[in-house]
Amino acid sequence: MKLRTIFAISFAFLIFIFSTFLSSAISSRTTSQLKGEAGNSLYEAAYQMADKLDYFMWSRYSEVEVLSELLTQKQHAGEYRDEHLLNQLKKSIPSFSWVGITDDRGVVSAATGRILENKDISERPVFKNAVKKPYIGDVHDAVLLSKLLPNPNGEPLQFVDISTPIRDRQNRFKGVLAAHLSWTWSREVQNDILRPLQGKRKGIEIFIISSKDHIILLGPKNMEGKPLNLSQGDGHNWASVTWPDGKKYVTAFAKSKGYKNYSGLGWSVIVRQPEAAAFARAEDLQRFIIFLGAASSVIFALLSWAVAGRISKPLQSLTSAANMVSAGNSIDIPVMKGIKDIEILSASLREMVLSLSQKETQLGEMEMLAYHDGLTGLPNRISMLLYMEKLKKEQDPKGHALTFLFFDLDGFKAVNDSFGHHTGDLLIKHAAVRIRKTLRRGDFLCRLGGDEFVAVIEYEQKQPREKAGQLAQEVISVLNRPFMIEGQVIQIGCSIGGAIWPLDGKDPEEVLKLADQALYAAKANGRNRFCLSGKKLAE
Repeated sequence: MKLRTIFAISFAFLIFIFSTFLSSAISSRTTSQLKGEAGNSLYEAAYQMADKLDYFMWSRYSEVEVLSELLTQKQHAGEYRDEHLLNQLKKSIPSFSWVGITDDRGVVSAATGRILENKDISERPVFKNAVKKPYIGDVHDAVLLSKLLPNPNGEPLQFVDISTPIRDRQNRFKGVLAAHLSWTWSREVQNDILRPLQGKRKGIEIFIISSKDHIILLGPKNMEGKPLNLSQGDGHNWASVTWPDGKKYVTAFAKSKGYKNYSGLGWSVIVRQPEAAAFARAEDLQRFIIFLGAASSVIFALLSWAVAGRISKPLQSLTSAANMVSAGNSIDIPVMKGIKDIEILSASLREMVLSLSQKETQLGEMEMLAYHDGLTGLPNRISMLLYMEKLKKEQDPKGHALTFLFFDLDGFKAVNDSFGHHTGDLLIKHAAVRIRKTLRRGDFLCRLGGDEFVAVIEYEQKQPREKAGQLAQEVISVLNRPFMIEGQVIQIGCSIGGAIWPLDGKDPEEVLKLADQALYAAKANGRNRFCLSGKKLAE
């Protein structure tokens, strides 16, 4: 068999096997990642919805508490009938459909729009449950107010109750401040969450489920008011679930947990998307990769025949290649089978190239380990020392200043203690990426160890302190955003100390020490802030 034929058949077979394996591996991995991204995206929407619901309810609850305190302070005769104050609250916050004040018997003495004035609501939960302590009631249909309040769209009115007792300065019960929140605000929150998603993802729907009877409080119109019981499977944030209609949806789960002094009503937020729509990108990519792999196999099989003709040149070509490799030139030597002379020669040359390549790789790995942090890939303490030596040899920069920023993550030890060192390492890597993205491309950033980083930024000497403060606050703001690590939401802070060379000193090492001292000042002044050369800046 001719050399060209042997090579062409062998090369075509190897390319086919390799491309098939590579296409399968890439397809499996990328589709899995895309599906995970789709599920996590839905979970983020569910989490944001639950968070916004809790924050909204806490805000309204706090406003009712503040109004109650104002009324408590007004102990002059007749001032509990301050309809102007109630109407102003409703005007400022339209979500309050009705706000009223009762006496100690449950008779409404003042109300927005004078609705229900002089009516006895003592048997209503909004009064009965607020006699001794503040009360927040779950979503319910309007009973007394359904015919008294305007209802442009004609849909059934639903409210969330918030009420609190009113007491005088002697702590004697004087009545109840009661408020009905229109449930329509929840759809406004839902629209805010869905708006940025609808252009990218089709068919997304959000549900709010009652904690008591699993009734759908918010969702598609034809499903509201009906019970919904879904299993969350193995407890993950999202899963592919078969719904009562028999269709499979990618379904994300989040729980309302309250906010500050508002304990929450235990609502469950569910976000779903048809599985076909959610995983469309992953399936399209999978088909494309398989097609690309198959096409590559055919193309490379054809090319192998043409390449084989060139490789089957006289043995002088391989001999020349061997001489070039021995002289230190880098050449790829093919593995030849079938012809003994070429097989022996190609094997010898390949071993030589491999030996040289391994030595070069080892040197490169040793240099990488010596000067870079193994966790983040950033320059390490040794690189920092070399950088400082370089600065010492240079003259003071003309018209420029170098800002030394010393970073320390606040709350990192608590993350290690609570979630383990593996999560702590992942947090360090994510924090390093955020800091790196905040800095400019040419800025120096290194990790000294633990949760400590140092950055060196060059500015013009015009207002370098103000610019340093702005950059530090950007880093603090970026690191204050929650981290999502292996399903855990983690919140940390960052204290930063800074000093400027040559404005704060001629010796770079002394300036770095000043930045370190400023870092300790930032921590002493409350953490999660920036201090420059010992002087605290506003957050």
